[in-house]
Formats: sequence, structure tokens, C-alpha cells
Amino acid sequence: MKIIVISDIHGCLPALEKSLLRFEEEGAGFLVCCGDFLNHGPRNDLPEGYDTKGTASLMNKFKEKFLCVRGNCDSEVDQMMLEFPCMNEYLQIAVPQKEEGFIPLFFHHGHKETPPFIPGTVVVSGHTHIPLLERRADKVFLNPGSVSIPKGGSEASYALITTGDFPPVIEIKALEDRNRILSRLDYCPA
Repeated sequence: MKIIVISDIHGCLPALEKSLLRFEEEGAGFLVCCGDFLNHGPRNDLPEGYDTKGTASLMNKFKEKFLCVRGNCDSEVDQMMLEFPCMNEYLQIAVPQKEEGFIPLFFHHGHKETPPFIPGTVVVSGHTHIPLLERRADKVFLNPGSVSIPKGGSEASYALITTGDFPPVIEIKALEDRNRILSRLDYCPA
């Protein structure tokens, strides 16, 4: 199974279009968005290609494939535009593995405190617009960066979680070139 993870679209239609192209090219089953779908927020400049209505319309065309959590720029108005749930503070799923049981994944936006996690959890967040992939003690922390407004000298990026084979692989890739891997980690349970 392959899962694409994106974050911080902020209403940028061209960034969403590119993300969905990568989703199809990677052959992923689901696309998880870690919040900030439509609005740019007061701290960000308008991204190039800002089109909240077009972004919402395109997301709705893929509504069976989207899993989402609420970001700090998301509101009830966004839920009125989107035809799938997007207001949950977090999402937990367990991805089955052939050899090692399952991988616990915890998705949130990253702007609020989160509960303690079970050992071996992959903690996925957005919010900072800066890609991150690192192991800390018995957990893996993943931030795919932003597809529309990268910060901290980073570039637009997304994450790919590939499971089924052992060990599962987590990669952060450049949005402009899916063959350019920015970071990679083989997941090993705690």
C-alpha cells in the first residue's frame, strides 16, 4: 500500500493539481492532507495560483481518496465547501504489514499539543511548511512540508509511505520531480 501525505495547500490550485498528479504517478491508494486546505491565513502571502473555489472543487472530485485533519487555517466554512470530513483534529490508522503486524500512523496538523503515542508510532504533521523525517527514540516524526508555501529554504514537497514489503519506507520527495528524494527512512518498529 502507498499513502501520499501533503500539507498546507492554502488554496493553491496548481499545487493541488501537481499533488494529485504525483498521487496518480506513485500509484497510491490514499492521499492524506494534514490541514490548511483552502485559506492562506494571516501570516502567509497569497500563494501563486490562489483559487479556493477551484481547489475545493478539485478536492471534491477525489473525495473517496482524501483523508484529512483540520489545520489552524481551516474553519467550518471550509467544511461547507468540501464534500468529505476535514474538521477532525487528528486521525489514527494502523497499516497492516506482511511481516511485522501493523504500523501505527498518527496524523495531525501540528499546531496543538498531542496525546502520548504508543511506541513505534509514525507521527505525521504539517503546519511548519518545513519537511522533516527523523527517528526520535521509539517514534518516527514526519512533516511532508508544504506543497504551496515552502518555508525555511525548503522546496514544495510531499511524503510517500510505502508499506507491504519489509521494511516499510518513508520518503519525502520534491513536488516538482518525484524522482528526487529529499529524505528517506526505513521504518523499523520499536
